[in-house]
Amino acid sequence: MLTLTSLLLRPARHFVKPLSTRTASTATTPPPPLTVPLSHPIYLIWSANTSLGKTLVSTGLAASSLLSNRHPRRRSFLYLKPIQTGYPADSDSHFVFSKLTSLAPRRSPHLSLLASNHVLKASASAASSILAPQIPPNHGKGMCDLDWCEESRVDGGNSGNAPNSELVCKTMYAWGDPVSPHLAAERESGAVEDSTLLELLQRCLEIGFGKEKMDSFCVIETAGGVASPGPSGSLQCDLYRPFRLPAILVGDGRLGGISGTISAYESLKLRGYDVVAVVLEDHGLVNEVPLGSYFRNSVPVLVLPPIPQDLSDDLVEWYDDTQNVFDSLMEIMLLAHSERIKRLHNMPKRAVDVFWWPFTQHTFVPEGDVTVIDSRCGENFSVFKARNDDVMIQQFDACASWWTQGPDATLQTELARDMGYAAARFGHVMFPENVYEPALECAELLLEGVGKGWASRTYFSDNGSTAIEIALKMAFRKFSYDHGILLDHLKDNSAERHPELVVLALRGSYHGDTLGAMEAQAPSSYTGFLQQPWYNGRGFFLDPPTIFLYNNMWSLSLPKGLDSQILDLKNLTFCSRDNVFDKSRDKSDIAALYSTHISEQLSKFPESKGLIGSLIIEPGKVTHIIIQAAGGMHMVDPLFQRVLVNECRTRNIPIIFDEVFTGFWRLGTESAAELLCCFPDIACFGKLLTGGTVPLAATLTTSAIFDSFIGDSKLKALLHGHSYSAHAIGCTAAAKSIRWFKDSQRNPNITSKGSLLSELWDEKLVYQISSHPAIQRVVVLGTLCAVELRVEGSNAGYGSLYASSLLKKLREDGVYMRALGHVIYLMGGPCTSPKVCKLVLVKVCRRLEELSQTEND
Repeated sequence: MLTLTSLLLRPARHFVKPLSTRTASTATTPPPPLTVPLSHPIYLIWSANTSLGKTLVSTGLAASSLLSNRHPRRRSFLYLKPIQTGYPADSDSHFVFSKLTSLAPRRSPHLSLLASNHVLKASASAASSILAPQIPPNHGKGMCDLDWCEESRVDGGNSGNAPNSELVCKTMYAWGDPVSPHLAAERESGAVEDSTLLELLQRCLEIGFGKEKMDSFCVIETAGGVASPGPSGSLQCDLYRPFRLPAILVGDGRLGGISGTISAYESLKLRGYDVVAVVLEDHGLVNEVPLGSYFRNSVPVLVLPPIPQDLSDDLVEWYDDTQNVFDSLMEIMLLAHSERIKRLHNMPKRAVDVFWWPFTQHTFVPEGDVTVIDSRCGENFSVFKARNDDVMIQQFDACASWWTQGPDATLQTELARDMGYAAARFGHVMFPENVYEPALECAELLLEGVGKGWASRTYFSDNGSTAIEIALKMAFRKFSYDHGILLDHLKDNSAERHPELVVLALRGSYHGDTLGAMEAQAPSSYTGFLQQPWYNGRGFFLDPPTIFLYNNMWSLSLPKGLDSQILDLKNLTFCSRDNVFDKSRDKSDIAALYSTHISEQLSKFPESKGLIGSLIIEPGKVTHIIIQAAGGMHMVDPLFQRVLVNECRTRNIPIIFDEVFTGFWRLGTESAAELLCCFPDIACFGKLLTGGTVPLAATLTTSAIFDSFIGDSKLKALLHGHSYSAHAIGCTAAAKSIRWFKDSQRNPNITSKGSLLSELWDEKLVYQISSHPAIQRVVVLGTLCAVELRVEGSNAGYGSLYASSLLKKLREDGVYMRALGHVIYLMGGPCTSPKVCKLVLVKVCRRLEELSQTEND
């Protein structure tokens, strides 16, 4: 029988690779999206404050993973310390490394263990502390590629054979000053961007790929407390959020520790982390009891015995005493991981059994095509992929979550906090005849922003479609008031038939799915008998001229009735998109042609079909492939819309701007009315109004519209409302988003004048796509870039599945997209970095080349 003294413990050996400075990547292909392996458990170790024992817990988990007999041993354990200050005097990875090599012979005499401790990068001053003779003189600033390593092997009677288990400890970034990471990085000229740190962390996690690593376990230990800054200054709870790894929280058993632990827990929950367990040291105050009551037994609270204060104590006996606690914690973590993976695998099957997805033909959505979204961080989804190795992959949400999303990760966190405050303060309160701060603040911001210069009233509702129906009621009342219809009706309130009121609108427009909103749009795929047997189409619908980019040239396409007119070529093409919006076009021949054409069309509309009681348009909007069948994705000529507004003004027809999609910087300005250089009487807003977090809509209008509802009877009021009108949570989110998007200190995309977004889409790449043989046309404006694929026959139109294979390839590249028939579109948000947009375009270009090559083959 082997005794402890008969075991061979090989001393650590040290080696280091040559130092080098970090150089910029010269790769021409875009980097792969951030990916986290799920083939084995990976946990973040947090604590409520500094010096609460995170590293002791990490060591205990390593011992339980590799040395325990209570549960199946893991074959490898990876300990990662992304941020270390006070190095080398303070090295948490060395502590784990040294303690495990001491515990291994004691706990598992027959175990062979290979242990290693690595330090990957360090500031020059930290590196010089251990490698002074090797530090070149030019390494005075920045981070060095240290790649220092020490190894030790414990042979449990298997000398010469491969070890049974492996411990890998890694410090990713080290600084010498024992202070907060952001301060150490500043003092030692060793700044590290968040994205750089996460990329290195991902590479360190790749040890988990491959079936041979299915029995691995990994912990990532943070530095300081939950909200301690990282090297860039970002709070660590925000820094690591893109990975959203499950968490273990090391609580505080001391006086005041209950409050600190709960605060840390809520900071993690606010950011969407799953806290699997809380573990704390026993200080005789029984803090675990009130904590357990607070968690309502949903989060286990484990208690460790007091840590010896004697500095000479090697903690070996303490780890013996805590073995059962760490074994229990390990079992909790293993079970939580197993249950999570099981849920992720089962979700597609459960979804296809119970969901009825909108705008989806379920015949074309097999279970394997269902996208499992685990979370969202700023502009990216975390998507679960079940393959040989389960992974969580980051995908850029190029749909902007159905055209609503705009926040970056920072704004998302602030919105969550402010909305939580509103929910805690107000819950929900009814709106009529009441006032509360979020609703008042939101209304005033709307009138000072998108309504500035024309609007005086804000009417809240719950979504864009109902905002449109409210606008129609407002417009029809004002028209009736101005044209004497209302007066006649009040004099004779009999059952006599009143005049039929209809809208003037553009073919290809879309104003929502509720019945009234659908009546305000031309016949389409949505309005046929299959979808809406009640549809009548209560309007007069004009075919608009449209603008698009093709083969490096912006061009004007005229509808039937206008295309026969003789125009100079210079009127049909534009050198740049800016020329399209140039106000000087108002004096052009084509403006006069538009005016004449509109007047002729209006004169042809018979009164027997109704009176045109309102104009409704989407200012600057791109017309939908879903409406125009094979017509593609086009941008309505802003000059035509401006002339149309002026023609309606002369006829005293109220103007409605549907800005549910276009408002709040979607098209590059806060209000798309700024693109047309004219104001409406009524405008509707939604989607980006709340940053895309919760439903809320607003209909803004003038005093004249409001006054047409004032009278001596309640029956004259606008009898329309929703239970959740002006709900406090939505108004709070809207106020935050409105301010954030146009604040140049918070949104770097806002230009110095504060009225425009910077160009998000790389012009060179956009023009390159427009001249690709696989592309019919491109429209790019603000946060939107729409690309129509060149197709024929059944591959054209809203029902086309032609783009499906292209979309799947792009999702593999980390770009989540949907299609409108054979039109694909990319959508960012007001805060999306132009660098991110350029990277997405590069991926689209690469996949288009593959598509063309495949078709040629």
